Amino acid sequence: MKTDFKFSNLLGTVYCKGNLLFTPDGTCLLSPVGNRVSVFDLVNNKSYTLPFAHRKNIACLALNPRGNLLLSVDDDGRAILTNFPRRVALHHFSFKSAVSALAFSPSGRHFAVGLGRHVEVWHTPSTPDANAEGELEFAPFVRHHVHAGHHDAVQSVEWSGDSRFFLSASKDLTARLWSLDPEEGFVPTTLAGHREAVQGAWFSKDQESIYTVARDGALFRWTYVKRPGFERDEDSDDPDDDKNMQWRILERHYFMQKDAKVNCAAFHASSSLMVVGFSSGVFGIYEMPDFNQIHTLSISQKDIDRVTINSSGEWLAFGASRLGQLLVWEWQSESYILKQQGHFDAMNALVYTPDGRRIITVADDGKIKVWDVASGFCIVTFTEHLSGVTACEFTKRGNVLFTASLDGSIRAWDLVRYRNFRTFTAPSRLSFSSLAVDPSGEVVCAGSLDSFDIHIWSVQTGQLLDRLSGHEGPVSSLSFAPDGSNVASGSWDHTVRIWSVFARTQTSEPLQMQADVLSVAYRPDSKQIAVSTLDGQLTFWAVSEATQTDGVDGRRDVSGGRKISDRRTAANAAGTKSFSTIAYGADGSCVLAGGNSKHICLYDVQSGALLKKWAVSVNLALDGTQEFLNSANLTEAGPLGLLDEQGEASDLEDRLDRSLPGTKRGDPSLRKQRPEVRVTGVAFSPSNAAFCAASTEGLLVYSLDPGVAFDPIDLSVDITPASTLAALSRGEYLMAVLMAFRLNLPSLLRRVYEGVPVEDIPLVARSLPEPYIARTLGLTARLLERGPHLEFGLRWLQALLAAHGRYMRENRVSMDAELRVAARAVGGVRDDLSRLADDNFYTVDYLLSQAPKTQTSQSSIKALAANAFSADTEGAEGDKHVPMIDAPAYEEGEGDGEEWIGLGDSD
Repeated sequence: MKTDFKFSNLLGTVYCKGNLLFTPDGTCLLSPVGNRVSVFDLVNNKSYTLPFAHRKNIACLALNPRGNLLLSVDDDGRAILTNFPRRVALHHFSFKSAVSALAFSPSGRHFAVGLGRHVEVWHTPSTPDANAEGELEFAPFVRHHVHAGHHDAVQSVEWSGDSRFFLSASKDLTARLWSLDPEEGFVPTTLAGHREAVQGAWFSKDQESIYTVARDGALFRWTYVKRPGFERDEDSDDPDDDKNMQWRILERHYFMQKDAKVNCAAFHASSSLMVVGFSSGVFGIYEMPDFNQIHTLSISQKDIDRVTINSSGEWLAFGASRLGQLLVWEWQSESYILKQQGHFDAMNALVYTPDGRRIITVADDGKIKVWDVASGFCIVTFTEHLSGVTACEFTKRGNVLFTASLDGSIRAWDLVRYRNFRTFTAPSRLSFSSLAVDPSGEVVCAGSLDSFDIHIWSVQTGQLLDRLSGHEGPVSSLSFAPDGSNVASGSWDHTVRIWSVFARTQTSEPLQMQADVLSVAYRPDSKQIAVSTLDGQLTFWAVSEATQTDGVDGRRDVSGGRKISDRRTAANAAGTKSFSTIAYGADGSCVLAGGNSKHICLYDVQSGALLKKWAVSVNLALDGTQEFLNSANLTEAGPLGLLDEQGEASDLEDRLDRSLPGTKRGDPSLRKQRPEVRVTGVAFSPSNAAFCAASTEGLLVYSLDPGVAFDPIDLSVDITPASTLAALSRGEYLMAVLMAFRLNLPSLLRRVYEGVPVEDIPLVARSLPEPYIARTLGLTARLLERGPHLEFGLRWLQALLAAHGRYMRENRVSMDAELRVAARAVGGVRDDLSRLADDNFYTVDYLLSQAPKTQTSQSSIKALAANAFSADTEGAEGDKHVPMIDAPAYEEGEGDGEEWIGLGDSD
């Protein structure tokens, strides 16, 4: 089994905090999810997560106008510069303090950063395609200027269209106008007049007006007019008259939203649209400068934290951190382009569908979500459960999902019609914590922490069939054998019992453990079970003999990470760590385990060796991710991270505390304790090509497939038809094929394609980067359908399918057109060959029926038939070669003495 799994995507969470960002073309949305960045392709309906991760939660994002450089900054001011198209981190840098605002200039040469009360302007790092000479600067970050003047934190920075000026909005009730470079006659201007913190300031399209929005709902329009009491002579050329001009408030408007405050605002200069998000979950769209309200809509029950507009002004993106909501609204058609929400509370379990296309997650918020693996989106949410959902299982056949909840019900869901078609309950009120389903889908079992019995129901009738008694403690885990013969149950009474559900007697012998049982899993062949216990041990038992075959001490493997309140170091805290969830691979050779730590471990079953270990998070905002604590953060009152600083906030809304002390679950923004990193569920995909883990930050997907394949032709090389043919003549067939695809000339593509030797086709096909697989398949199918080379095209198809068959199967949606053309081409070749073979067969049959009666040698007959065949095939099919069929042997003297007429020589 392969073990080189790499992080590929983050599901289950769509938005945490920070600003949202559209790409310059307006088709993709970037959302900060904890310490990572997720990208949502709104046109192709896909999402992916960038591979890099910050050490703290991301606070600000900015993308340069060309869309190739992404700058992300975390809460501590540490920035990562990323090549966005290649998804590669280029440089790490620290701004030394928290960043509150970040924006690139429209020219792309500078970017402005809000650092506390200051605004700093930096040069944008150069790229090879930034100038004609292709020169690179070796100092990635160079500060251009520092602007000071605000008396409180800067909240927003916006540039003018010509990149000469920029506006900064601050909590000190003012906005300020700055210039990038010294301008003749320009003096930095303060725009004062608001009564609460200014949320944002923007230039109009003609830069003749400035709009500012404050938190109390006031919108001011500023224009550059003369001072009161001064009359300017229009015919005068005195430069002193310009000194009498200043920015003044021309209009005042107010958003009437009762007691709601303005949390965020965005302005689209080209269409003069102002979008405002309020603390009541309502947003409004207004047309400026007339302040005409287009419409308002309530989209959330909590605050709207961020809003942004794409380049065309058609799509509006909103983020609500308290509920984890991300929405994209098309205001002209009044419809949702994207509407996603993660789990409100911690995830408890997950399961793959039998085809591996979807993942089901359940959480303490009572919701069941179905995630599409290919797109990364949640496609359906079930909310029928009245309390936290603790377990979920899928039937091996059909599309039926079973879930167990603390509300005392087991529910069966139809994932074709997306409905709850059966509900199972116990005679007494119980909170179910574990679940197991018969592979045939006829019987469902559930265990509870309140009762020590195992309840069994019939799926067809919904009736309670039996109650298995024997455990002396709460049942923590259940697992059905894949062949349906037995069910294994683990309990806090230090035992595992194997029950034969369909036998007459329900007695079972306990398998004694050394500690409380946390998880039980069956091997796919039903001959072995793996058991995880509270002391960090993994034990393997043979089902038929009821004996232990092997064991692994996983305390050292699962240990790692120290909480800020721990008295012991991470190395000495191994006794508190254990595996709470385990899962076998599809082939049964490996076991994946995760628990209340930051590590996921992969073990080999036969040898008990640790094959690989992954850290699910490096986010220091979570408790248990760092190995060593900083003594500077320890005070007399305790760790600095646990001190309540909310009462020292400047705003009244920030000082109010309505949360329960000590709450570790619920709304992450209201927790009084730091969230702890842990893994609550792991599962392998049915194909063993990926596995997923439910963690504190979301649903992590690890895959064997590389995220983005490297395209060597994207380097700065001279790509011309001459250089392509030169590479072909030198024997660099792969490079020639890729260069021909970049030029996309049909004649050149065909020449390079046919110039690859037959013996090198498998090597070239195997070495193709993933972006070129679909294009090569389409080219091969088209030339096979129209060209004369049958065997050559079939060899290409065979090599492509053998090397990239799994990739094509997993991406069959995006490659549907190419696969259809290939299927049609192969079908056409089959029909042509069948028709040609039939014609040749009838021709041979006719020739043999007209055998000469005179003495004719066997070689003469074969020569005559060969001439007929060659003439037929050359006239009908060009160079489509068909194997010859040997004619029956004729001995001399056979026949009736008649001569051949019109064929060959008479002698």
